[in-house]
Parts: sequence; structure tokens; C-alpha cells
Amino acid sequence: MSRALVIGEALIDIVEREGQATSEHVGGSPLNVAVGLSRLERDVDFLTYIGDDSRGRLIADYVAASGVDLLEGSVAANRTPVARALLDADGAATYTFDIDWRLGGAPDVDAPLVLHTGSIATVLEPGCRAVADLVEHFRGSATITFDPNVRPALVTDAQQTTAQIERLVERSDVVKASDEDLRWLAPDSTPEEVAQRWSTKGPALVAVTMGGDGAFAVSAAGSVRVKARPVRVVDTVGAGDSFMTGMLDQLWSLGLLGGDRRDDLHRIGLDQLEAVLEAAVLNSALTVEQAGALLPDRATRDAARTSP
Repeated sequence: MSRALVIGEALIDIVEREGQATSEHVGGSPLNVAVGLSRLERDVDFLTYIGDDSRGRLIADYVAASGVDLLEGSVAANRTPVARALLDADGAATYTFDIDWRLGGAPDVDAPLVLHTGSIATVLEPGCRAVADLVEHFRGSATITFDPNVRPALVTDAQQTTAQIERLVERSDVVKASDEDLRWLAPDSTPEEVAQRWSTKGPALVAVTMGGDGAFAVSAAGSVRVKARPVRVVDTVGAGDSFMTGMLDQLWSLGLLGGDRRDDLHRIGLDQLEAVLEAAVLNSALTVEQAGALLPDRATRDAARTSP
């Protein structure tokens, strides 16, 4: 058990400013995490649902070039999904989607050390049901990590979507969300209140990103807050995925991943929790300095760690 399994959507991000398409990037929150982990020299399998078309081949080539293994059954869609990211003057993105999401049975892989999922894949029918089944299938051997990454543009039933997310929170060991996610999910509560509540439902830790205000995390040991790193923001595409990747990589380095380490993860100390958040914030900062979801490799990340 030395590999990560990432399950979720892969798509083409079409970035627009002032109504004009400026670029196209391979994207999708789970894909970004898979590629980000590989760039940090972790072994990764990726299960998704793309088409055998020009955009699908672009995704498959990108994944392969990044060192990620695209699992059999991933190229089965009639067309490859597309997301349009409209950037405002501050570089923040608003998304619209054209996506179909389905999965077959359990992938033919060895038991992973960690299974990560989230975003559209965990709430969009019919594939979300298969994702939930795979979480249960691998939960005995793997740490389960989850980023709801709420996409309101795709939500047709807010109550149902909220219930789906709450169920996955309960089955997860590590949950990462943005303050915007939590305000959408629980508008009458603060992000801190939601994180505290979630931390009593099953996860060993709940981390919340707050953009330029940094991030905080809650565990049984208490809570930790870290500041954002001062950077020149080009755009925020992939920032949350980069944060998730940095968090996973640090937990991996601390030896806290794997179903057999679940109790150790639940006993994570505040010093370790702060180190996890610092690594995540750094990873995210390096991404927002670039156009598109360009997650750092290990050499870039390690150099930034030692720079003044």
C-alpha cells in the first residue's frame, strides 16, 4: 500500500475574461489533486469518465505525462466534460459546466494507502452512487479524504446535495473545504462552527481555506490557524486542489495515511497539524502565482520552503 487512488471528474477548463475565452486547460478538482500528488513524487492511480475525443485525448496525454496512471474504464463517456471559468477583476473564478458523470465497478487496483475524492463526482447522479460505494469498498485499507468543492451551478436540489456531502463527511478521515463551501452548505452557521461540528462526526481533521485570510484546521487536539503567504495572484484556478495536495503530501510524510494508521491520525498533535496546514498553504500559494491549475513539483515546493 504505497499508492494513492483518486476518483473524480476530469474536464477541460475554458478560461474567460470579460466574455472572451483566453485559454483552455486540463482541469477538474480530482484530476488536479492526482497530478499534484504525482508532481510531489507520489504514486497515483486515477479513475475518471472522459470521452475518446480530442479533448479526452488531451486529458489522457496530460495525465500520462504527469506520471499518473489512468485506470481502465476511464475513457467511456460520449464526450469529454467542459467547464467554463469566468474570471473577475481579482482573478476569482465562477464556473458553468457541461458534464456527464458515470462509473462502472471497482477498479482493478491493489488496496490504496489513501483514497481521495470530491467535487462534482460525489454529488452528480448517477456516478456519485458508485463513488460512495468505492469509498466503502476501500475504507478498511485506505485513509479517505474528501473535498466537497461545492458547484452551485450544478445543484438542482440543495437539500439532497447537502445530505450527500454530510454522509461523505461522516465516512471520511480528512475533510478540506473552503469558507465559501461552508457558507453555502450552512448559511446560518460560521465556517468555524461547521468545521467543529464536522470534526465530531468522524473525520480526524477538518481544514478550511479562507483565501487571503489563510486557513484553519480542527482536530481532537484543538484548532490551528495559519496566515496566507503574500503572493501576487494571477488567478485562483486550482488553488483549493493545490491546498488539498499539499495537505495530503505532508500527512504522507508524517506516516499518518492508511487504514491501519487511522487511530494515529485521530491523535494528530497541534504541531503536526500546523505543519500540515503550512505545507498546504505554501502549495496553494505557488499555484495562484501561475495561470491555470499549475500545481508545483517537489523541487519547486522545497525551494520555496527554504526561501526567505
